[in-house]
Amino acid sequence: MSSDERPTQHSIRDAAAVTHAGGMRATRAFPTNTHSHLDLFVLFERFHIESDQGFDTHPHAGFEILTYMLEGGMAHGDSLGYESTPRAGDAMRITAGDGIRHSEFPADDAACSGLQLWVNLPADRKELDPSYAEASSDQLPTEERASATVTTIVGEGSPLDLETPMEYLDVTVTGSGSGSDAGSWTWEPPAAWVGFCFVVSGSGTVDGDEDGAKLEAGQFVTLEGGDSLTLSTETECRVVAVAGEPHGQEIHQRGPFVA
Repeated sequence: MSSDERPTQHSIRDAAAVTHAGGMRATRAFPTNTHSHLDLFVLFERFHIESDQGFDTHPHAGFEILTYMLEGGMAHGDSLGYESTPRAGDAMRITAGDGIRHSEFPADDAACSGLQLWVNLPADRKELDPSYAEASSDQLPTEERASATVTTIVGEGSPLDLETPMEYLDVTVTGSGSGSDAGSWTWEPPAAWVGFCFVVSGSGTVDGDEDGAKLEAGQFVTLEGGDSLTLSTETECRVVAVAGEPHGQEIHQRGPFVA
């Protein structure tokens, strides 16, 4: 299917409010009671950790974790011996493989917020040795386009990669008014990939015209293989756009483990 034949209509979905044990809040796109996993993606949410909260040491296995910080800093420590404190604009990747334990607490006695994505490991890589990698904000390539600023968290030019081909973009689209002054950005992942676009802040319309569907903070749209998306805004809209090559395998999640 060529790009001009790609579907251009997308349904808007609401993320769900989630409270973790210990009181940590999150806005979760999936999985929820209404939205299932999206092969290859197991879970995606925006998390908020208050200064007196945090995730004590806990296990994971069978998938990869990508954390991208939006506000504040998060102190990370794991069973491999890594200790780090990613801050706003920084990212870290954990390949849990056959098993890892880690903890996550807010740094500097201050609240923090970020995005966490769980990516399934293919069945033949579930027993990989666990590993850790990180990237500071100045290591993540940023490109200025006509109406958008695009930072690549995973993808071309980023030092972070995963066991499955994918891309993860932080995109801010800016407009200065309606009509020709509206800003827009078009996303066309590889035709065989699936993905989603989640609004971090602001608002816009998807499909790029006055009749496009309104997309607000905390909402998202999914893309099946061959889909494209045009995001437009009269003011400003920040999104993360995530897509990857599906495994064609069912996702079996039991809490922190994915078989």
